[in-house]
Amino acid sequence: MPSSGCACWLLSLALLWSLAAAKEQYHEFVIRETTVKRLCKTSQTVMTVNGQFPGPTLEMEEGDSVVVNLINRGSYNVTLHWHGVRQMRTGWSDGPEYVTQCPVRPGQSYRYRFTVAGQEGTLWWHAHSSWLRATVYGALLIRPRHGSSYPFDAQPTRELDPILLGEWWDMNPVDVVRAATRTGAAPNISDALTVNGQPGDLYKCSSQDTAVFPVKSGETNLLRFINAALNTELFVSLAGHNMTVVGADASYTKPYNTSLLLLAPGQTTDVLVTFDQPPGRY
Repeated sequence: MPSSGCACWLLSLALLWSLAAAKEQYHEFVIRETTVKRLCKTSQTVMTVNGQFPGPTLEMEEGDSVVVNLINRGSYNVTLHWHGVRQMRTGWSDGPEYVTQCPVRPGQSYRYRFTVAGQEGTLWWHAHSSWLRATVYGALLIRPRHGSSYPFDAQPTRELDPILLGEWWDMNPVDVVRAATRTGAAPNISDALTVNGQPGDLYKCSSQDTAVFPVKSGETNLLRFINAALNTELFVSLAGHNMTVVGADASYTKPYNTSLLLLAPGQTTDVLVTFDQPPGRY
């Protein structure tokens, strides 16, 4: 009998410690129209969160609870989806329009609340109304709890900012999908592929805006790739370097080496890269 009481006491302590270690974080996401310049167009109005394209990165630890207050000051109905998050008893926060909630109309707000449990790695969030997710999206990073480390042998020296691969249209993406629905044809292909919202070096008027990721020679860095494109599978490679895949969609994998990644739309992949080549642009 005493041993049973001791076991219960230890279990209670463990539960209290787990609850104390977890945190709740609060974010306010304001949907609004923002004017940006891409591909030589002097101005184009797109929907954004807090005026950012891509939107804010959510960073948390496993076990944390997240509250996001969505305020719609845009011109379209909108919902947000937390892509890959296991909504345990919080299905009303999953976000698919007309599935788990009614859309948030302009001038209205909605509060999302969920807990990230049993998941570590890279996910992302995006609009789940029409094609607003062409510009309304961002990274969602789940790190091990404080005091824990990654479960792979080679620990990274540092992490780079998440790398979000997307698409850009010179016209309103909502009009693109509406035209496809009206005609029955496939949607027009995008005018550019983007890295963190910026077209690459080979696109016109993009040389000053290309995403750049400085690294130090000899370091092993953790890179998080997210395919935020709507309809396009993307291949990723780093010139002269191999990658060690250690995670996908907020789940750890058995590490393996590769020189090429294939990411389907919505997929994420975490890799370790040792930058062992002479200094340069890769």
